[in-house]
Amino acid sequence: MLRELSYPVLLVMPEFHSATLLAFDFGLRRIGVAVGQTVTHSARPLTTLISGDDGPDWLAIERLIDDWGPDVLLVGLPLSSDGSESDQCRAARGFAAELGDYDIPVQLIDEHLTSAAATDLLREARRRGDRQNRVRKGDIDAVSAALIAEQWLNERDLGHN
Repeated sequence: MLRELSYPVLLVMPEFHSATLLAFDFGLRRIGVAVGQTVTHSARPLTTLISGDDGPDWLAIERLIDDWGPDVLLVGLPLSSDGSESDQCRAARGFAAELGDYDIPVQLIDEHLTSAAATDLLREARRRGDRQNRVRKGDIDAVSAALIAEQWLNERDLGHN
């Protein structure tokens, strides 16, 4: 059964009883990556990839896709608080379109404020002593990707797909 989603979609995705997803917090310098599971309803940060002058590290992305075998790819769309799009949104849409070459459904997720939430989570973990290292931008990007994945999982639970 196929259903339309409440947020922008590149491909309509079938229902999955058990699915693995890779989420990307796209940036022009760094791309945070996380993995999630519908069975465990959980997501965790994986890594942060560096984007150079030539764009994303497509070999690293391909390795992640090969290693995890995702059923869906999620890309955060950095909409403004008023819902408008910026140049960064257009770049994220371009990245999502290129991910479509892997013949895996790609969905765009409004990632408004995930970086701020990720920063708060990491700083709190450091304050509690759960994290020894200082909070780095790459850590924030990977945690932001996990938050994007968790948002997608939560929206599925609420029937927003």
